[in-house]
Amino acid sequence: MTDAFILYKSGYKYQLDADYRIKTSIKPDSDVVTDYIDLDLSGNLTVKRGYAWDGTSGPVIDTDANLRASLVHDAFYQLMRNRKLKSTLHKESADKLFRNMCKQDGVPSPVAQLYYFALEKMGKPSTDPANAKTICRAPEE
Repeated sequence: MTDAFILYKSGYKYQLDADYRIKTSIKPDSDVVTDYIDLDLSGNLTVKRGYAWDGTSGPVIDTDANLRASLVHDAFYQLMRNRKLKSTLHKESADKLFRNMCKQDGVPSPVAQLYYFALEKMGKPSTDPANAKTICRAPEE
């Protein structure tokens, strides 16, 4: 049997090769379990092997010092876009976590603070369900 087409989402640069776990202060109303992201009531986030993300956004260049933070941040924003978390309650915490993880991993504090200000001012559309990745088809019908 051969399928006549594929369905896919574009716009990703990286794919996680092993599960990544982190304890966060972001706590959902109930456990969140998806194909690639789990978040429990205590704030334990697991981003699962195979998760794809696009790294940092805008003019920021991906580096070893910001890549881990971009993974976690993208996972949280995806949960917001998919209505698993309320952006009005959790966006600020996700943005602050990004800043703090960048600093932990070697981004100079003033630069991490600039990243945070950019997220604070321009990140909201990325949490909007209307901006979820669309499913593409190849070949097209």
